[in-house]
Amino acid sequence: MKIAVFSTCQYDRDFLERFNTGHDLTFFDAPLTMQTVALTQGFTAVCIFVNDHADAPVLSQLSANGVGLIVLRCAGFNNVDLPQAAALGIKVLRVPAYSPEAVAEHAMAMILTLNRKTHKAYNRVREGNFSLEKLMGFNLHGCKVALIGTGNIGKAFYRILKGFGCVITAYDPFPDPVLQSEGLTYSSLESALSDAEIVSLHCPLTDDTHHMINAESLKLFCKGAMLINTSRGALIATADVIEALKTGQLGYLGMDVYEQEGELFFHNLSEDVIQDDLIARLISFPNVLITSHQGFFTREAMEQIATITFQNVDAFAAGGILKNQLIPQ
Repeated sequence: MKIAVFSTCQYDRDFLERFNTGHDLTFFDAPLTMQTVALTQGFTAVCIFVNDHADAPVLSQLSANGVGLIVLRCAGFNNVDLPQAAALGIKVLRVPAYSPEAVAEHAMAMILTLNRKTHKAYNRVREGNFSLEKLMGFNLHGCKVALIGTGNIGKAFYRILKGFGCVITAYDPFPDPVLQSEGLTYSSLESALSDAEIVSLHCPLTDDTHHMINAESLKLFCKGAMLINTSRGALIATADVIEALKTGQLGYLGMDVYEQEGELFFHNLSEDVIQDDLIARLISFPNVLITSHQGFFTREAMEQIATITFQNVDAFAAGGILKNQLIPQ
């Protein structure tokens, strides 16, 4: 099949070329948007990532250009209008799981970094400053953690937290019986957040979860709590989180995703003036750690993403069972 691959960096090209099962790939650095959809003329499929746009206008143009397949090289699909794709006869397939441990381990790395301030200690020592002032952390053993979402990544994160001896309460509309058998307690969202010292988000972005962390829900946290988001940026209302950081209601913030990340993440903007005032304000806080959608980025995850992406393409080309197809609810 002739596939247009959008939002590619060199590492995407390296892995996709290595695991290609015989398809004709054309790589574009640019994201898929209404401004770039014309590039899909002559292609039968497009391969997209988290910040590409497959809304109704883009999908209509894809269909007009003869594209019948969208393969997501990620698990999240909030950037695709599934009902419109179905109406146009465009199949949408995703990578439902690609080393969930990668994201779970990154979430724990953010917690440890914020807590024990290893990033600050590293810079201090390089400058000859061996003082321990302002580097005090807290024990994770016995710490109350609210685990929001217990899918593949949440499950992997739960087991890491359990190894640290944390006291974990989970919220998920669909409790996992395996985790319950391992001792995980589920509750309502409000109960899970109540007096939580660490809140970690591992859920998809839907109408129900959009801005689930906001001014009201932040009041439920233990004062000075830590919030970690490695899922989707729009799970949190950024302006409300900034206010909570200013008042001290929120003591730490770790973000691997950001609601307006599309113009920022995966790009080198070191010589530019950042135009996004919200993220500029967040960067200014000493108790905020931001990484640019790095959680998935391990060798094992990239190999699985490429492998499953081509399994999806091959199944479509062969008229086989599309086990990873997304069906509108």
